[in-house]
Amino acid sequence: MKTIINIFFCSLFLLVPIGSEARVSVIGRLSHERTVEIGKNYKGTIFIRNDGDVPEEVRVYQTDYLFFFDGRNLYGEPGKTSRSNAVWITFSPHRLIVPAKGRSAVNYTIKVPDDESLVGTYWSMMMVEGMGKPYEAKEGEKSKVNLGIRQVMRFGVQMVTHIGDTGALKLKFLKTELLKKEERIILQIDAENNGERWLRPFIWAELYDEKGSYIGRFEGGRLRIYPGTSVRYRVDLSQVPEGKYRALVVADSGNEYVVGAQYTLFF
Repeated sequence: MKTIINIFFCSLFLLVPIGSEARVSVIGRLSHERTVEIGKNYKGTIFIRNDGDVPEEVRVYQTDYLFFFDGRNLYGEPGKTSRSNAVWITFSPHRLIVPAKGRSAVNYTIKVPDDESLVGTYWSMMMVEGMGKPYEAKEGEKSKVNLGIRQVMRFGVQMVTHIGDTGALKLKFLKTELLKKEERIILQIDAENNGERWLRPFIWAELYDEKGSYIGRFEGGRLRIYPGTSVRYRVDLSQVPEGKYRALVVADSGNEYVVGAQYTLFF
């Protein structure tokens, strides 16, 4: 991922055999979400597909995951952030060969700690990285490396656990800014989750002119926001005539938690 944030990575590496290109992908959604109970175990599977004509080696590993409205994405050491569930998760295998035109599976177990202080949402990332065709040295062949480029494809599967229906909901508007880019007018809204449970707020702006007449509703979409992370919404107001307006910005998480704020806009 996202709207679910779906995570997809592409890297280029030098000094690998020319022509090797990973063609593996994760089957299904890039987010495994479940509501859990303290002290219980849960099992699941990540399925990996190989669309290529040769077997592909795949590496699977964990990271933590944070993101912010300014575009930063942090994939840190697993288990280090305060709401990471990486240490709850065990999986196998860590490396595997996916057959040509076939698929393989990585099985995982989530063991939720027996800790009554746990509340809200915890998450981490399972990285699935295609390593290309496994190298098989021929008998008597000397080790050699050709100069070339290999495209490595990585998929991040978000592993999300909610402790029952617990966790405070709290969304904060950090900054709202009106931007003019060429012929477009964009209302940019930065929002942060200061609570304990994830939110997926849908944002829109209702505009009223100086006489109080309703101009319309302009939507900015839906984004997932984990506790301690932030996102940037963009509401397109390019079709609104120049003038002075009162804007009511609403973030509706769809669970009776709604946040609103009023702004005065000039453009």
